[in-house]
Amino acid sequence: QVQLVESGGGLVQAGGSLRLSCAASGSIFRINAMGWYRQAPGKQRELVAAIVSGAKLNYADSVKGRFTVSRDNAKNTVYLQMNSLKPEDTAVYYCNAEVDYNGSRRFYNYWGQGTQVTVSS
Repeated sequence: QVQLVESGGGLVQAGGSLRLSCAASGSIFRINAMGWYRQAPGKQRELVAAIVSGAKLNYADSVKGRFTVSRDNAKNTVYLQMNSLKPEDTAVYYCNAEVDYNGSRRFYNYWGQGTQVTVSS
């Protein structure tokens, strides 16, 4: 089993910053992609940012230039630095990881429990 534990959400005023962290633990042989998704009320879950093994970065257009994703492979941890936050960034943010738990090169998708980010205007 693999667990993803998120931290760092909260309430911030528009223009402010927050940093999210997500640590993966459990039976992990290797991790391919790690990243963040978000879901606002009444909307579908969407990709925010992800970092793939080999350091390829993917960002949603709406966060480019404001958010930065990074990863500490030794700690199996992914971070999301969010600057210049806007009210439309308000959502539950979910950590995601693609994990090979036994060296089989088959990757399984795991999700964190979600952390609320609220940006007030």
